[in-house]
Amino acid sequence: MTDIPAFLMPRTCPLNPPEQLARLRAEQPITRVRLWDGTTPWLVTRYDDVRAVLADPRFSADPARPGYPARSPAGKRRTGGVSFLQMDDPEHARYRRMLIGEFTMRRMERLRPLVLETIEGLLSAMAAGPRPVDLVEAFALPAPSMVICRLLGVPYADHAFFQQHSRTMLDTRADPEDVAGARRALARYLHELVVAKQADPGDDLIGRLIERHGRTGELTTRQMVAMAMLLLVAGHETTANMIALGTLTLLQHPEQARRLRDGEPAYVRGTVEELLRLLTITHTGRRRTAVEDVDLRGTSSAPAKASSPPPTPPTATPRSSPTPTACPPSGPPTTMSPSASASTSVSGNSWPGWNCRSPTPRCCGASPG
Repeated sequence: MTDIPAFLMPRTCPLNPPEQLARLRAEQPITRVRLWDGTTPWLVTRYDDVRAVLADPRFSADPARPGYPARSPAGKRRTGGVSFLQMDDPEHARYRRMLIGEFTMRRMERLRPLVLETIEGLLSAMAAGPRPVDLVEAFALPAPSMVICRLLGVPYADHAFFQQHSRTMLDTRADPEDVAGARRALARYLHELVVAKQADPGDDLIGRLIERHGRTGELTTRQMVAMAMLLLVAGHETTANMIALGTLTLLQHPEQARRLRDGEPAYVRGTVEELLRLLTITHTGRRRTAVEDVDLRGTSSAPAKASSPPPTPPTATPRSSPTPTACPPSGPPTTMSPSASASTSVSGNSWPGWNCRSPTPRCCGASPG
């Protein structure tokens, strides 16, 4: 089994999917890959197959199940509560229903004045400050952090603390003990915050969860802490990465950046959606493990044999877009991403895209060139 390719795969260009992945998709759309721990789960690379796996209840997202393809040593040793993204129905659906009303477009539109005020303030500070400027440090990270803090009711004054621990938690190369320590520290911080809000809930997302689901016994304090951790970490890291990667991509294509700055709202929306499709912010795949015998395109996946959709989006395929790896992007995607389908549709699905639509054109406009 020495010819089994390693996962993750090297990239020629960091902004484009690995060339080896494209070859596998064409020649071996379902194939074994070798993970960091020597295990050899199946890699599913074609759009329709990925949708089938993600929608099939015979594949579980629960990392505690035998054979689950852990992303790193820290992920394999993880203890304590997990986010509802790593739960199966009906528990996943129960948690999702509690949050979905918080992320409707109507509620997001109410945040637009706050988002625009935040963006203008940060860009003005960048323009008045010394050159060159670090886009991530000065804009891409603080902008979504400020907004998610206001949304959740987390003090932005503590941003250095939670950003540091978030980075450690998401670093697949970090020492498992460091990851566990970062998770414990952030959990303690959010536990204290939730307990304080239980005594005096504010008009924020955590406060509303307490009033609507904590008071009724639907959510325990520990469960609210786990939910708050997911929203805080994912709520700023995803958008920060997309702002930075999207801006870099557009600055390498000045004509596309000019059209974006001068374009109609529909053009802006389509371009941002294409950037989300092309660049992605999840490079380690949506992982599943079979809970019973499953046959997919003639390939048998028995229990404890994992299935790992690819590290780059299945939407970067001819099935999902006429120009799947086009850069610069040329229009809106023609097919919904698996992350936006069926039971995998969660609140964060709309958050990075909506949040990116405001800063990306302004960010390109404020950058040199």
